Amino acid sequence: MGRAIKTALYPKNDPALRYAKPETVDKLTLADVVNYYRTVFRPDLTTIVVVGNISPEEARLTIEKYFGDWKADGPKPETELQPVPDNKPAAVVVPDNSRVQDEVALEETLGLTRSHPDYYPLQVGLHVLTGAFYATRLYHDLRENNGLVYTVEAFLDIGKTRSGFGVEYGCSPRNVSKARLIIERELADMQVNPVTPEELSQAKNLLVHQVILSTTSTSGIALGLLHLSQLDLPLDEPTRAARNYAGITAAQVRSAFSRWIRPQGFVQVVSGPEPH
Repeated sequence: MGRAIKTALYPKNDPALRYAKPETVDKLTLADVVNYYRTVFRPDLTTIVVVGNISPEEARLTIEKYFGDWKADGPKPETELQPVPDNKPAAVVVPDNSRVQDEVALEETLGLTRSHPDYYPLQVGLHVLTGAFYATRLYHDLRENNGLVYTVEAFLDIGKTRSGFGVEYGCSPRNVSKARLIIERELADMQVNPVTPEELSQAKNLLVHQVILSTTSTSGIALGLLHLSQLDLPLDEPTRAARNYAGITAAQVRSAFSRWIRPQGFVQVVSGPEPH
């Protein structure tokens, strides 16, 4: 199902479409692995995060002890995926008779990246859609009011060079199209009408709380700093993000959804029992 989504989203021969096969893995030699390691694993592409009760000087001495002689050799390789154009709408069925209901994924590529200012209003709008279970739009419309789905989740996958937006849900095969029509209607509404003050307040509170919770463990702090480094974002981005979320307006949410989200542009992949 994952390969079907990527194949429909990305251009032919895109690196994201590569996957390991027995025949390709069997051809690998020790020299292939060593050469790849020497090319890609290098200090100028490495970030080391140290979190804990240790001084910067102690951390520096320890890192220099083990990594001080590590040198980069040759030109820096290109390790980032290139931007991709907007995908074309498509529909794919992946038969799976072990399921009793369909799993549906609606996905599309987005033209913005993590550094774009519209990231923040898009996140607020995302949390209006599915950020708080029954208290959000898609759960309310699809499950509570119409009984069409058991779960539904909207998501943003925003990266350094390419991004995507999608909605996933599970339902009876006969309800796939009905649920999709409601999702498209809600997304179109987000592009035209402002979200309510209550929805806006709830979404922003959820996002600010998530920022706070992400720094409540040493592993969360370490992984957060590593992620920010990989995206070339400032290390105080969580604090900046909380301030940005607090200031987002309904008009900004509407504008961002109108600019980036394409309700009719989804790749739809359905995995479930074949119709009889």
